[in-house]
Amino acid sequence: MLAQLISNKATVDGKKITATAEASGASVGNAKLLGTKDIESSFVAADILDAAYNGKAQFANAPLKNLRALGALYPETVQLITRADSGINSVKDLKGKSISSGAPGSGQYQLVTDLLKVYGMARTDVKEDSSSFTQAVDKIKDGNLHATLITGGVPVAAVTDFAQSHALKIIPLSGPEVATLLKEQPYYTQVQLPANSYKGQTAAVPTLAVMAIWATHDGVPENVAYEVTKALYENTAIMGQVHVQGKNITLNTATSVASVPLHPGALRYYKEKGIAK
Repeated sequence: MLAQLISNKATVDGKKITATAEASGASVGNAKLLGTKDIESSFVAADILDAAYNGKAQFANAPLKNLRALGALYPETVQLITRADSGINSVKDLKGKSISSGAPGSGQYQLVTDLLKVYGMARTDVKEDSSSFTQAVDKIKDGNLHATLITGGVPVAAVTDFAQSHALKIIPLSGPEVATLLKEQPYYTQVQLPANSYKGQTAAVPTLAVMAIWATHDGVPENVAYEVTKALYENTAIMGQVHVQGKNITLNTATSVASVPLHPGALRYYKEKGIAK
């Protein structure tokens, strides 16, 4: 929908900008594609964008200093998914069980490492799987996987599909262990997954969230960055009609983009709106 919005609303020198949406990997892969300028923009979780720009964690000794931010979007909610009959009620119950955390080096992969650590475990204490969201959910349906960690805007289509045919359990992430993790991972925050986000999930579940950032690189012309930023933030109501998370895209949080500099084009728009200097 964002690509369609840009194609319909954004023009440079009287000519429409054409945007195309492409499927990709998760935040780490998206940041690397921006770093090599193989794409013009992507969604990247705030913690990964910070690590990529500053050369930390998965990007140690290889900072991507050409990364820029167009704006903060919406909170991506961490969802630790299992079957209701799995017997897993806490992260500590994952010991000896199988869990998918996505590709090595992804944001989810790092979060599993951090969660296991604060609960006194290591990755060797679980059986790992690197399936995609949809593949992992299908394996849980079939009894070939115990749990999966999914980070995304609620509702996640794969989880919605799972809940239509199987009793779902979302493991709470809270308490002193998670408080310790939050001290080490400042871009995460404690949130509540609202009740009835998925079929059968009748109570709110404490968990974590990280902001999704719309990122770009310094090779994108200033007038293009200005126009696409304007196209989104002046038409957020349209995004809210398409997906519930679209309602969370707002100018109030647009400049909360971690440590990565705003693209000059985006910064010009925010200055015009009086929310940046």
